[in-house]
Amino acid sequence: MQLTRYTDYGIRILMYLAVQPERDALFRIAEVTNVFDLSSNHVAKIIHQLGKLGYLKTIRGKSGGFKLAIPVKDIQIGLLVRQLEHSLIAVNCEEPFCRFTPVCNLKGVLGKAVAAYLAVLDLYSLADIVNNKSELISTLPDLSISVFDMS
Repeated sequence: MQLTRYTDYGIRILMYLAVQPERDALFRIAEVTNVFDLSSNHVAKIIHQLGKLGYLKTIRGKSGGFKLAIPVKDIQIGLLVRQLEHSLIAVNCEEPFCRFTPVCNLKGVLGKAVAAYLAVLDLYSLADIVNNKSELISTLPDLSISVFDMS
């Protein structure tokens, strides 16, 4: 099973926020787009969704931004994936319609595989996947010369 880019980027954004030394600092979309080389439009959609789901607190306006709304230990990866993925169906037997569908066992087997995949993800929180915080931080670009301070 492969996650969509949307979910992948959503998890990366949460990881990025989770390793930051200042928990109450507000971050901007431009920072995330620079760190991960992503489209600002795509990141904005993900930030909006993560805010609607309660993972982020978002503040609009000139001095606005976003930050984690809940502790990293409370962000369950399995639930996050279920909320961000549009479909967790392993195979679509309807488009185009497969003649085997009425008697096929493959869909059931793949359904069990997806359930097992999600069961593993359910064992982990965001805290578990960022427990090597210093190593993760060392991979990030130096943003001390901020894209916002270009005066």
